[in-house]
Amino acid sequence: MPYTTYLVEKGASHSFVAEAKPPTVTMPRIKALMTGSLPGFVDVIRNLNSPALLEDSVIRQAKAAGKRIIFYGDETWVKLFPKHFVEYDGTTSFFVSDYTEVDNNVTRHLDKVLKRGDWDMLILHYLGLDHIGHISGPSSPLVGRKLSEMDSVLMKIHTSLLSKEREMALPSLLVLCGDHGMSETGSHGASSMEEVNTPLVLISSAFERKPGDIRHSTRVQQTDVAATLAIALGLPIPKDSVGSLLFPVVEGKPMREQLRFLHLNTVQLSKLLQENVPSYEKDPGFEQFKMSERLHGNWIRLYLEEKHSEVLWNLGSKVLRQYLDALKTLSSSLSTQVAQYDVYSMTVGTVVVLEVLTLLLLSLPQALHRKAELEVPLSSPGFSLLFYLVILVLSAVHVIVCTSAESSCYFCGLSWLAAGGVMVLASALLCVTASVLTSVLVGGEPQRKVRTVGSWECDAVLLLRLFFLQAAFHLPDIG
Repeated sequence: MPYTTYLVEKGASHSFVAEAKPPTVTMPRIKALMTGSLPGFVDVIRNLNSPALLEDSVIRQAKAAGKRIIFYGDETWVKLFPKHFVEYDGTTSFFVSDYTEVDNNVTRHLDKVLKRGDWDMLILHYLGLDHIGHISGPSSPLVGRKLSEMDSVLMKIHTSLLSKEREMALPSLLVLCGDHGMSETGSHGASSMEEVNTPLVLISSAFERKPGDIRHSTRVQQTDVAATLAIALGLPIPKDSVGSLLFPVVEGKPMREQLRFLHLNTVQLSKLLQENVPSYEKDPGFEQFKMSERLHGNWIRLYLEEKHSEVLWNLGSKVLRQYLDALKTLSSSLSTQVAQYDVYSMTVGTVVVLEVLTLLLLSLPQALHRKAELEVPLSSPGFSLLFYLVILVLSAVHVIVCTSAESSCYFCGLSWLAAGGVMVLASALLCVTASVLTSVLVGGEPQRKVRTVGSWECDAVLLLRLFFLQAAFHLPDIG
């Protein structure tokens, strides 16, 4: 990609290596880019048929601000933001054998849309490179040709934007990024270095670059894109964003604007911290934020008195560093808080689901039998003992986990009656599954009839009846 390489090395641009958190599949990554939040693993399932995204996002804020947005490419965007684009053309991403038409369908709109002036944001999501990886891996000879094609697309967009800037007062911003990486086998979804490392290049004539200025790509988080785009577009930062402003993007601005941008970001993160962490006042990031605000207030008072003094510059630099430290700490604290999965509740749910699935699989042959009867296998006295033992063990585990955990989980938050019901259900399912499994292993198939009364039970019932007769009719002792 010679043109892109030139822009990265010598052009007015900033390049980064953006880390994408797992799962590294398309829908969660688009969500992270536009909301700044960390998607969960349930989004892997939603990736198959993405529902409308209800969270606050850059797209939603842009739509609310009256921005006209055009989209071409992966139809996942259209599903996530169904009423946000004034014009769109989506292509399906599941025909991975197609790496030509899926990109031509995007590029065919470019010449016409770049000549128009009736849009504010243009989003293009190409799929060909991803599909080549799935088909033949990253070492395929097709990769080079596809990268060359993408380089020519970027050059066409960039040169068109530069020509338009001569007619407009405001500079444009071109963002080149990947939603995820590619493993050595061409797949993605896990957390290998190749899958989580993504390129991020921001190109704009607003970025000053001196001759001989060599810049090395720094490592950032993919969630930082949402905050940066929001500030660049003059929009509110999405309220659930855990990302930080990419400071090199605004470092050419006057000190007053730099501090204002950083203040906006730290206020948003501190509000999110207050909503998610009960003891937020003791968080180091929040303490740094309050200190930054106080220093910022002092700087503004000094700025109103003396606009050009060395003291003002030194204080401004100190406030700047304080804000950047606060941003880093707040973002790290929030990312850690959001990424803490409720392992205990997940384990309980998984156990119950696995028990039900096992019981269904064991009962399937009997259910398919012509003379199938709906039966609930009754456990023997041995399994009844197992039932009570399992309840005791689960109760002990529940008490230990819910009294020693620092933060309460969903299952611990349930009432003891509800939690006890779940434990009884898990114990009963275990015993029923064990009973059916024993019947299958010992008898070859589950019992076809409900358990019959044994001979010793018949004797006991007969004796009881005789004693009742004796009492009712005053018969002589039949002992």
